[in-house]
Order: sequence, then structure tokens, then C-alpha cells
Amino acid sequence: MDSIADMGGTSGWGAVSPPRPDEPVFKERWEGRAFALALLSSRIACGGYNPDAFRHAHERLDRSAYLDDGYFGRWLNGAELMLTDSATLAPGAVDARARNLRGEQVEEPAVPEPRPDYAPTAAPVGAGSLRSVDTAPAFAVGERVRAKNMSPPGHTRLPRYVRGHAGVIERIQPAHVLPDTNAHFLGENPQYVYSVRFDAREVWGSGTDAFELTAELYETYLETTS
Repeated sequence: MDSIADMGGTSGWGAVSPPRPDEPVFKERWEGRAFALALLSSRIACGGYNPDAFRHAHERLDRSAYLDDGYFGRWLNGAELMLTDSATLAPGAVDARARNLRGEQVEEPAVPEPRPDYAPTAAPVGAGSLRSVDTAPAFAVGERVRAKNMSPPGHTRLPRYVRGHAGVIERIQPAHVLPDTNAHFLGENPQYVYSVRFDAREVWGSGTDAFELTAELYETYLETTS
């Protein structure tokens, strides 16, 4: 799905701050707690850590929840969405608890009934997403390919800015779990990943500076081109 999370290649977001060697991992104490709560929530909701389902939760957040609450606020919002998706929490439960802690008298929603249609992953991939496949790669190093011009309704790791554009395969990576299916608990569907080199002028037009970029793309994202 196309979402606020797919920001690569877009403009208007301001300058990128360079990394600082002395920058702390967590600038404030609450950020470390948010990090831990997000990882725990993902495991509770999915029956094990599923980074693809977690990313899919982030991309379904609205603009405010994704940007205005900051990086770790985004993690908390994504975690809450996963917990409500899985019927671990009722919608509005976190907000009601926070208001009660502020001294308001708010009735917290009841814990919902379990969702029989929600199928958490049977094989968590947090320990690694590399897999072995019996088939040979569909494409070869040096081959010219095109990123498919598609806009799937669910999760995908195919960036919008390369869709429909042609490049050359530089390297064939080992097979990985396919995020598009794993995010929806539809199986790992492992496949090869290709390092594809694109000319920036092919991607953004003739007025672009001359440079090249490389994208790591799953096999089903690619098609042959003349």
C-alpha cells in the first residue's frame, strides 16, 4: 500500500541532520521505555516478533500519528494498532487509561473477544530472515530489468520512486522472507533479493544530477525488459 511511510525520493521534508558520534541512543527516558513496549507488544500481538507486521502497522498510521509524535511516538502508535488489531486491547483503551491517570473519570472499554480471523505467525522471523530455496534465480547479474509498476493493497517493500523504472542487476542476494506475505501472516514465501542499479535520470528525469542509486528488490518486484 502507498502510505506516509514511503517517503523515499520525495521532497519537502527539510534537511537531513548528520549523525553525531556523541548522540545518545535515547534522548529521553521515555523513548527507551517506548522501544521496549513496542517490541513486547509485537510479540504479544503476533505470537512472536514479526518485523513485517510491525512495519505494516506503521504505514497504516495517519500523518499525525506517524510524524507529529516523533520517532518513538510512532513506535508506540504502531504497537497500539497491532494490539487492537489482534483484539489484545480494545480501541481507545490506551487513551482511556491515560486520561484516568490524569485524574479524569473515564470508563475504560472492556477487553474484546478474541478474533478467530486473526492468525499470528507460526514461525517468528526475529532471529533472521535468510532462507534457502530450491529454485535458481530468475534473473542474472548484468541483466536489465524493470521494477513493476504496481500498487498492492497490502504491505510491500517496493519503493514508489523506482516503480516502472529500469535498472541493471548488480548482485544476487540470498533468499529472504517476503515481507508482503509475512506481514499478513500468509506465509514466508522466501525468494531471492537483487541489488538493482538505477540511473537517477531514469528515476527522476533528465534534469536530475548524474548519479546512480541501488535498491534491494525481491524477485516478484521485477520483470524483464528489452
